Amino acid sequence: MPSPTISAPASSPVMPPEAATAGPTPGQRARALGFRFAPALAFIGLLIVWEVGCRVFKVPTFLLPTPTMIIAGAREQSLSIWTVNLWATLRVALMGYMVSIVVAIPMAMALASSKLLARTLYPMIVVVHSMPIVAIAPIIVVTLGASDLPRVVITFLITFFPIVVTTTAGLLATPEELIELSRSLRADRAREMLNIRLPFALPYIFSALKISTTLSVVGAVVAEFVAAEHGLGYFIQFATSFFKINQSFAALILLVTISLAFFQFVGMLQRVFAPWSLPKSER
Repeated sequence: MPSPTISAPASSPVMPPEAATAGPTPGQRARALGFRFAPALAFIGLLIVWEVGCRVFKVPTFLLPTPTMIIAGAREQSLSIWTVNLWATLRVALMGYMVSIVVAIPMAMALASSKLLARTLYPMIVVVHSMPIVAIAPIIVVTLGASDLPRVVITFLITFFPIVVTTTAGLLATPEELIELSRSLRADRAREMLNIRLPFALPYIFSALKISTTLSVVGAVVAEFVAAEHGLGYFIQFATSFFKINQSFAALILLVTISLAFFQFVGMLQRVFAPWSLPKSER
């Protein structure tokens, strides 16, 4: 009886040890750095194009000042003036934003829990949001006075709608399997809402909060256009009336900075307290 023969396994290429331990190539490092600093490089490139374009085409400064003129305009005002106006806008934006969160999320939970309540209140919310805020802002100021209250109310009206609508959609998007499981375990409606629907809706909620951060700054500026003695919106209106466009652009840059800071802060809260609600690429 012939003895069985065992065939040798096919040879496979073996990676040299030095290749396994070698670091990234210069091209890979360059691509990684480019990907990391792409936003900053794009912003710097935009500033260069802006500066050079205005100088080459001789754009009038009262139409579009160059970045260097904007920096010079910012230096024309003292730090105390910038601080007072910045704090006035920041205070109103934060108060209106926090009030909208406190009111919108419980209301969204109520709308998701009761079809009758959703059928009753949801059309009213849509009607309120459909009214142009610029048109009703003077009415709110006349009704509530010239304090911070009307400005907070205007900011609240702008930031409230995205939070309540998106949160309600997230609560109602909970899979039916999870709802049936909770009911099979005899969980009451409160536990179902807090332990199942609300955690599932966190990605929706944080998305709405990020959107409303920028809207809160818009609301504060709109309120300052109507009635205010301080604030970046008031400063823009005042500087524009005297054709100090470079100072208006400096105030606009501060507004954009506030919006970006709010947005990044909400994103940081999501990464810290609910990282599982983020896409895998952002965790």
